[in-house]
Amino acid sequence: MLTSNGHVLDESERRLGELRPVPDAERRDRDALWERLRRDGYLFLRGALDPEVVLGFRGYYHRTLAPSGVWGRAEDRAEYRRLLFREVVPGPEYAAFCAQPAVRDWYAWFLGGETFLHRRKLIRHVRPGESGVGTATQAHYDLVYLREGTDRVLSSWIPLGDCPVRRGGLIYLEGSHHRVLARERAGTLRHPAASITADLPGLADDHDARWLLADYRAGDMVVHSAYTVHAALDNVDDDYRLSTDIRYQRAADPIDWRWQRHWHDHDGL
Repeated sequence: MLTSNGHVLDESERRLGELRPVPDAERRDRDALWERLRRDGYLFLRGALDPEVVLGFRGYYHRTLAPSGVWGRAEDRAEYRRLLFREVVPGPEYAAFCAQPAVRDWYAWFLGGETFLHRRKLIRHVRPGESGVGTATQAHYDLVYLREGTDRVLSSWIPLGDCPVRRGGLIYLEGSHHRVLARERAGTLRHPAASITADLPGLADDHDARWLLADYRAGDMVVHSAYTVHAALDNVDDDYRLSTDIRYQRAADPIDWRWQRHWHDHDGL
């Protein structure tokens, strides 16, 4: 049974499907990739990164957070937050991971010029068994949080380790970017920075669309449009889900300068 924030997803063929990886024949065809991104709202790039690099960063995260007791029964939440927001997030290891050549050079090639990586980058750590409203990422599209810059900013979601469906990876509402873009242009969508809903099955019914999911592996990367609705499943596995989402754009396009400070969960964005 698949759930998100405690809501049970409809697993019928009308409401659930699989993300389609980019075929090997298109991986080096920029025009084909742009056509796919405009059509689907996402690019699922299997094996885009070196799995050893991904697992190496996961190991660094695991070791760095260990003094907080997060891996045991006596967790010090204050120490966990200190290590996360003062050491890991602003640290050189995380910066190097997000700007590694496999990511940085791919974006330079795909965007066709100088790129800009937003400093505000998020790490998601979801423990096994966490459920209920507020525990999994609710349905949203990124533009509502990035309105002071270009709408052509692209997000990369990178699982930091294997992330089977049971571990609560990211899922995408099929074709949602077309509807969102049309309603944005018509001015019929609310503009405050807020999630759409925690009720994923209800949203799928409203859009008459499927949620798309995948068993992710270390090294995978999903690139998605700022208009594509996405969310996360609950983690019902026996291991924690670790992932990061980062954002690249053309350097010449308008930049949302609110995103040029390191991420903190109290930063208001």
